[in-house]
Amino acid sequence: MKEEPKDRERESREALERVARDSETLGSSSLSRMGERMRDHFSAKDAIGDAEHGGTDPIELWGRRIGRSLSLVGVVLLSLWLAHQLGFL
Repeated sequence: MKEEPKDRERESREALERVARDSETLGSSSLSRMGERMRDHFSAKDAIGDAEHGGTDPIELWGRRIGRSLSLVGVVLLSLWLAHQLGFL
């Protein structure tokens, strides 16, 4: 059976797409995705459009941003305190 040129071309494209997807470096792609998720979390992009009728109160948005930033500061301070208590610092 002889394959049609369109079938061979389609198979070739699929193979190239698989190679490109599989050869993507794991570290850079997961690191960039994690960085984007962290940026979106701390800028409260998940809160945009949560309110009724798709609007978001700017005060609530800034409150989430400030709260999330303070929680990060708290985690860092508690980690440093724990490290000091355990004698690592």
